[in-house]
Amino acid sequence: MRDFFRYNNDVIRQGWPAGVLAAAVLAASASGSSPLQTAGKTNVLLITIDTLRPDRLSCYDLTHVQTPSIDALAARGALFEKAFAHTSVTLPSHANILLGLTPLAHGVSENSRTRVADGFLTLAEHLKSAGYATGAFIGAFPLDARFGLHRGFDVYDDKVPGRSAHPGAFSERRAEAVVGEAWTWIGRQREPWFCWLHVWDPHAPYLPPEPFASRFKNDPYSGEAAYVDAELGKLLGGLDRSGAAARTHVILTSDHGESLGEHGELTHSYFAYNGTIHVPLLIAGPGASPRRIRDDVGHIDIFPTVCELVGRPQPPRLQGRSLGPLLRGRSLPPRPIYFEALDSYLNKGCAPLRGYILGGRKYMESPIPELYDLEKDFHEKENLAPRTDLAPYKKKYRELEKSLQGDFPKPAERILDREAQERLRSLGYVVSSGGPRKKTFGPEDDLKSFLPFQQKLERAIVAADGGRVEESLFLYGELARERPDFTPVHTYLAQTLIGLGRMDEALKALDEAYRHDPDNYAILTAYGTVLVQAGRHDPAVGILERALAIVATDPDPWDNLGIAEWQRGEFDKAKGYFEKALSLDPTHALASANLGTLHLSLYGARGRKPEDLASALRHLARSVETDPGFNLGFRSLGVALKTAGRLPEAAFAWEKAVAIDPSDAFSTISLGETYCALGEKAKALKFLENYLLLLGERASPGEKARVRVLIEKCR
Repeated sequence: MRDFFRYNNDVIRQGWPAGVLAAAVLAASASGSSPLQTAGKTNVLLITIDTLRPDRLSCYDLTHVQTPSIDALAARGALFEKAFAHTSVTLPSHANILLGLTPLAHGVSENSRTRVADGFLTLAEHLKSAGYATGAFIGAFPLDARFGLHRGFDVYDDKVPGRSAHPGAFSERRAEAVVGEAWTWIGRQREPWFCWLHVWDPHAPYLPPEPFASRFKNDPYSGEAAYVDAELGKLLGGLDRSGAAARTHVILTSDHGESLGEHGELTHSYFAYNGTIHVPLLIAGPGASPRRIRDDVGHIDIFPTVCELVGRPQPPRLQGRSLGPLLRGRSLPPRPIYFEALDSYLNKGCAPLRGYILGGRKYMESPIPELYDLEKDFHEKENLAPRTDLAPYKKKYRELEKSLQGDFPKPAERILDREAQERLRSLGYVVSSGGPRKKTFGPEDDLKSFLPFQQKLERAIVAADGGRVEESLFLYGELARERPDFTPVHTYLAQTLIGLGRMDEALKALDEAYRHDPDNYAILTAYGTVLVQAGRHDPAVGILERALAIVATDPDPWDNLGIAEWQRGEFDKAKGYFEKALSLDPTHALASANLGTLHLSLYGARGRKPEDLASALRHLARSVETDPGFNLGFRSLGVALKTAGRLPEAAFAWEKAVAIDPSDAFSTISLGETYCALGEKAKALKFLENYLLLLGERASPGEKARVRVLIEKCR
């Protein structure tokens, strides 16, 4: 099947597959009363494209970009003109889709602090119980398995690189890689199967590959959409040519949109205007007829719709409803579409924003409420709230909120994982763990009032990313004075100072934040971590213990405690803390590496016991298996392998370390020395010379002389 995929990639590059065009033409002439199901079990392909606005698909809007692959899908199925996300953030939106519930029921409202609780049935679990093979292929970290959406999948492929291949860009897997893995998996399955494919590319920063970067030089966001369309065309075209399309229901949507400057918001997750919650939704497959549907629908409707498409009973307590009647040309009674924007409430001290859409009206419940007539004003230019009696809207909202909260047995589980927080910050999400401290809010806390602070934070982040560090520090300083309760400012300021090597100033910033808010978990963990990095292990232990008294389920503070106690000579304590971190997260690569390195040091310190070396090798190997892009893991594994006398394997580990980080001087000199010892002089010479280049003026005369002796030996 892999060879089939490679062959057809060449065909697709030459133009749109004729088979898909033929399928689209046949679908266009089909009767509107066709049944939704076919004899026997059918497959389900769920495609979620991160951060994609409907107007970047030419089946919705011809203004910006041509998307022939997705257009062909729309031509043989239903296009929903008014589909809405219930949130404008990745993890909760996908929870809404895969659980058929709103955040009021499942409790996941942002990307960092919660995971989906085990008590909620996922779409994958439901289909797996009916005999489906299930596979998920993920493009970025916010959907990592640790957040709970992996349940029910036979394969949950979330192997996202630890760092980006592009300086200043976010860590992600390109659509090409995700689509390729999904297609390979599909080719190995016996039907029926359920495949969820998530691509991240339209998310900021917008860096489409060539030729899309050149074609869309002035509109790279549209370039990302065009690139994704081309990659999805390979999979959709492959399904068509293999005959599987006739037995596969395809649902395509995005988790949310992108503001692109509308209402003063550059990206998403802040407001809940239509720029970020209006999403594409296409449904095509066996029995589908081409049609455009104008009814208001939501993400929670996808789960029950899939149940009807495949003839599977709908589980109880889903909050959505099947769109089957609309697919057959019938009608459904109107009902409110709930939405929320709580990221800034949870992470920045702003007021919450919630609301609903019903009968062409959109109501936003906030200290400064908003009301829009979407039939006349879909882009929300005129707020009708100041001249409207809002009592009926407020009453309707309270009724909706109460009905959606329901009586679910278990809310989302809190996870306060510092590694997750840091990786999400690298993706552009500002996350905190202190939780909302205010219970009542006034107009000054409304998102619209807080917008200047949000925009200043974004300018500071962009300035730092663009190398304008002093400008970013000035903006962070202003924010810290204007809103001292704005927790992310302190941690971003400290991170920027650390990047400049100004560790003392970073510690001062975090110490001020700690004194201002001593019970804020995010500040405690950041402060404790930086104290460890600075070698101030005694105060670090106290701060980290205080953090763990608040939340004991985050592996990172345990890992940092292990480092601190190790440096204080408390080896048994350190070992216990590393093991605790791994018990909380077995995939914690750094904790595995630290535990392995500790065992290696114990091997030398207490009589070279074979079991210590064996433990070191086992944990270090585990660290690089968990994160194949982990330079430190490979570097330490090389040391352990050399200690065990396994020089060729040690050289292989150090080669990996240097490939990940070419500036790794330790692994470079280790390779030079090891290849010299193995008699591979040409290889040794290359690394020895590179080592001197890496050190430059930092090399001591003695070190230079030592390496030059080795170089002469290898010539």
